Amino acid sequence: MSAYRELSPSLRTIMTPGPVEADPRVLRAMSFPVLGQFDPEFTDLMNETMSMLREVFRTGNEWCFPVDGTSRSGLEAVLVSLIRPGDRVLVPIFGRFGHLLAEIAERCGAEVSVIETEWGTVFDPEIIIQAIHRHKPQLVAIVHGETSTGQVQPLGEIGKACRELDILLVVDAVATIGGTPVETDQWMLDAVIGGTQKCLSVPSGMAPITYNSRVEQQLLSRKRIERGLADPAVSEAAARPVSDSIRSNYFDLSQLQDYWGPMRLNHHTEATSMLYALHEGLRIVLAEGLEERFARHRINELALTAGLQAMGLQLYGSQASKLPVVTCPLIPEGIDGEQVRSMLLHQFGIEIASSFGPLKGRIWRIGTMGFSCRQTNVLQVLGALEAVLLRCGFRLPAGEAVQAALDVYTGK
Repeated sequence: MSAYRELSPSLRTIMTPGPVEADPRVLRAMSFPVLGQFDPEFTDLMNETMSMLREVFRTGNEWCFPVDGTSRSGLEAVLVSLIRPGDRVLVPIFGRFGHLLAEIAERCGAEVSVIETEWGTVFDPEIIIQAIHRHKPQLVAIVHGETSTGQVQPLGEIGKACRELDILLVVDAVATIGGTPVETDQWMLDAVIGGTQKCLSVPSGMAPITYNSRVEQQLLSRKRIERGLADPAVSEAAARPVSDSIRSNYFDLSQLQDYWGPMRLNHHTEATSMLYALHEGLRIVLAEGLEERFARHRINELALTAGLQAMGLQLYGSQASKLPVVTCPLIPEGIDGEQVRSMLLHQFGIEIASSFGPLKGRIWRIGTMGFSCRQTNVLQVLGALEAVLLRCGFRLPAGEAVQAALDVYTGK
């Protein structure tokens, strides 16, 4: 008889900025029989997944596929594959995950320049464009939706400027893909990294990415150089030493695209059940419709913010650049934010998030993402938060939060 208990995780209402509740249809898909990675039935699923990713990323790019690993694996795959030691990289930072992009670029040996703006705000695109002219980077890496601060950065003007200057623009859209518009082609984004565990409502474990022909040309050029096939007189890039080879085998995009492309060259064993999950998650997104899905995220955000404000809570950060899928109420003075989170979890089975760095203990972060973005969830978190705050001694107008949210839902 086993000494270990049967696995039986508690049911939770997860209202964090990720991970969120997985759609039951996705969990069902993960239970399907395993196919071999070169079984024609499985390679058809790979092709369908790439096709659906093109629709979700809103791109005509040939290359749209997942990297096996959490969202950070996608970030690393793109940056490790594009950055060579000595490359100039610019990272505009408006929250915690901008610092992550800068760290990865530094580990790749880049000469990293950063510009920063106050947390809770985003950049005027012109500020970034001026920095691009000043630092003359070969690559700009930026977060689209910053979950640490609940802000979303406009990208269209930045993409246009980078394209005109022949600079690659790499975008972390982990928090936004499937929940708010990500216009890869229209905004002239060269490479975009998404995440499964947020607005797609798929468990963490894959990082959908897309990149265009500009990125592919750089990957192939680098591959030729590493194999000693390039003429050193052809370009400055070709003069790079062969020792500048990609330091990762697993995250080498040139090898991954050989695996996902028609040649199907073996690179790694595909995460079969996770691909089932992503395939089903993308199917659900497209069946709902992207515009309808974005509207659902907006209405639930409006109901949540109305309820929080009716409760007497203030919202952190600029509301003009607020990320629609993450809401950040300020923790009231005299209230222990972690005590509130603990009571919500253990008394009501609801999880909300704290924050990082200078915002730790100052704000809560409440996600309305994917399958978790439902009216029942919003009403439950408002009712429970009101009850816990009253229990902790915060005086508020009892009952007003849920009523304010219902007014939004009913159009009053």
